[in-house]
Amino acid sequence: MRHAPALHPFARLLALAAAALALVAPARAAELPKELKLDYAYYSPTSLVLKRFGWLEQSVGPDTRVSWVFSQGSNRSLEYLNSGAVDFASTAGLAAVLSRANGSPIKTVYIASRPEWTALVVGKDSPIRTLEDLKGKKIAATKGTDPFLFTLRSLATVGLGKNDVELVHLQHPDGRTALEKGEVDAWAGLDPLLAASQLQAGSRLLHRNLEFNSYGVLNVTEKFARQYPQAIDQVLSAYEKARAWALENPQELAGILAEESGLPLEVARLQLERTDFSNPQPGAEHIAALKAAAPILVEEQLVRRGTDVEAVVEQLIEPSFGRQVIARN
Repeated sequence: MRHAPALHPFARLLALAAAALALVAPARAAELPKELKLDYAYYSPTSLVLKRFGWLEQSVGPDTRVSWVFSQGSNRSLEYLNSGAVDFASTAGLAAVLSRANGSPIKTVYIASRPEWTALVVGKDSPIRTLEDLKGKKIAATKGTDPFLFTLRSLATVGLGKNDVELVHLQHPDGRTALEKGEVDAWAGLDPLLAASQLQAGSRLLHRNLEFNSYGVLNVTEKFARQYPQAIDQVLSAYEKARAWALENPQELAGILAEESGLPLEVARLQLERTDFSNPQPGAEHIAALKAAAPILVEEQLVRRGTDVEAVVEQLIEPSFGRQVIARN
């Protein structure tokens, strides 16, 4: 009886790899949970587009249910993510850093936008003209948020610290109300409330700095990333479709944002004028931008003592999922 010739060791390895792939590939292709839970938010315009047109539902098919949860801000979105109420959380980049630094094992897998969504604003008749003029004044800000950190970093550029002003810790809507009633001298505003205050109350931008605004990002837990990589691929592909649509249809995007938020169309347009959707790939520029805020996070004791914030940022940013999806689209 003749025996088949022995395979060369390298050929045998290739054959084994091919067999393994044949077994694994179908399982990976079907690797979706029974339900995908995403948040949507006014500060994340492409999430509104995705929810409106149902592209993700079409992509995953009838065997996976897609659920949407409304988020009013980064802190709430991260609460949903950490509790399992959502699988994908839309937040500001610095909020994600704080969450990871304080023990939440999350990963940033996509850049939804680069917004200039915060600035220091004063009333229309305010005599305050410069950052230096804020010394001794009341500033409304929501502690631990992008506007709060924006305030501290901006004051530091003119040699002022938190003890040189009176920080009034109000939620974003209450900060707007306090400014417009004259109960505070300045407010660290956040879009779309900031845009609304400008257009409806004549509030004036005192200080802007795009570099002190962190990115709008999409986060998942490490556990979800390990268990459902195919789900992340599907969701990011849908976000890429929404991003392309947003770039091609700015007026329609403003209409969706206005309708969903209940704000006037001109407010939505102003918010979107200062929102950049051009670079969705997490990478070096986002790492550098987040690391630049590390000293403030430590100084303000917003992270646990001894935390290496720069290492946290490196652990947070996960470029691989976005790279695969963006290369394909």
